[in-house]
Amino acid sequence: MKKIVILGGGAGGTMLANKLVKTAQNEELSIKIIDHSEVHYYQPGFLFIPFGIYSKNMVVKPRRDYFPGGVDFILARAETIEPDNNRVILENNVKVDYDILIIATGTRIAPEEVEGLTGSGWKKNIFDFYTPDGAVELARFLRYWKGGKLVLNIAEMPVKCPVAPLEFIFLADWWFTSQGMRDKVELVLATPLSGAFTRPIASKYLGEIVEAKNIKIVPDFNIESVDSERNVIRSYDEQEIDYDVLVEIPTNMGAPVIEKSGLGDELYFVPTQKHTLLSRDFDNIFVLGDATNLPSSKAGSVAHFQVDTLVTNIIRRMDEKELLEEFDGHANCFIESGFGKGILIDFNYDTEPLPGKFPVPGVGPFSLLQETRMNHWGKMTFRWVYWNLLMRGAELPLEPQMCMKGKWTV
Repeated sequence: MKKIVILGGGAGGTMLANKLVKTAQNEELSIKIIDHSEVHYYQPGFLFIPFGIYSKNMVVKPRRDYFPGGVDFILARAETIEPDNNRVILENNVKVDYDILIIATGTRIAPEEVEGLTGSGWKKNIFDFYTPDGAVELARFLRYWKGGKLVLNIAEMPVKCPVAPLEFIFLADWWFTSQGMRDKVELVLATPLSGAFTRPIASKYLGEIVEAKNIKIVPDFNIESVDSERNVIRSYDEQEIDYDVLVEIPTNMGAPVIEKSGLGDELYFVPTQKHTLLSRDFDNIFVLGDATNLPSSKAGSVAHFQVDTLVTNIIRRMDEKELLEEFDGHANCFIESGFGKGILIDFNYDTEPLPGKFPVPGVGPFSLLQETRMNHWGKMTFRWVYWNLLMRGAELPLEPQMCMKGKWTV
C-alpha cells in the first residue's frame, strides 16, 4: 500500500485529497492530511470584511467537513520534513512516513520583516486584511474613521492573490462614496511594482481605472521601514509617504516547517518544476499552491488548475511512469471594482490577460479585461462555488490549460 501524505489542509490540500480519492479509487492508498488547525478559511472573503459585506463567521468552516471519507486527518503541527528518510516529524516527536509527500503549506504574512511595522501603530492605525482578525480590526476602525489619508502599501512580491490590493483600494473608493465621505479621503496605493499590476496589458487597463477613481499610485516603492510616531513609511531610496491610516500587505513567506527543514528559497517557498509540480530536489515530493516558488499567482484558482496535473502525476509516479508537463501557470481572477461591477482576467506563464469571453469563447457569460456587472456577480457567487464545488473536488467546466479561443490581442 502506497503511503501518501498531504502536508497542509487548506484549499490546495483539500481539493487534492478529494480528487485523488475519486481518481485513484482502484489504487491501494493510505492518504493522510496533516494540519495544525481545525478551521478552514475562505481567504478571498477577508477582503470584504473591512467594508461590512461579509462577517468573520461567513468565511470559516470546519476543515473535517471537506475531507473525503477514507482519508486520515492528523491534527498536529509539522516541525520538520526529513526527505532523506521519507518522513515528517510532528510536534511531540511523532513520525509520519510517506512514499509520496505533497507540500501544500501555503503562505503567511510576516509583518516583522518590515522595520517598525509591528510597533505602537499596529492595530491602532496600521492594519492588514490578510488575516481574519486583521480584517475585523480594520472594519472596526473604518466604522468610526472621520477621513484623512489612507495608504495601502504592498511590502514586496509575491503576495497571496496579487489582485487583492487593487480590489481593496477599489472597494475603499466605493465604500467611502457610499458613506458620503469620499471627498474627505485621499486614497494612495504604494507598490513595489512599476504599475497597477504585474502584467503590462492588465497593468495599463487597471491603471486607467485607478486614475479614473482619483486614486494615486506610487510605483516602485520598496518599503524599508515604518515610523508609527510620525505616521510615515519610508522606502530604501529614502522616499517618504505620510498616512493617517496605513493598510499594509506585509511580506508573504512560506511556512515555518519549510524554513526549519531547509527546503525553501529565501522566502521559504519550495523550488518546484514549472510544468510537473515535482520538487526540484526530490523525486517523491510534489508542491502545490502557494507553497511553490513558481512564477504563477498565489491564488485559489491556480491551486485548482494545478490539482488536475498533480493527481495525474502522483499516479504516474506510483506507476513509475514519466511525469506529464501539463501545468501552464493558468490563473483566472475576478477583481471586484466597486459599485456593483467587477473585472475578470485570465492568463498563464506566457500569455498576458487578454480581452474576450469566459469560460465559453464568444459566449461568456463573463467578459475578460472589462468592467461589468456580470463579473461582479461571478465574484460574489464564488463563495458558494468554493464551499460546495471546489472544496468537494467537483468537476467544473474549466480546463486546467489556458484556452486562447475567443481571445484577441490588444
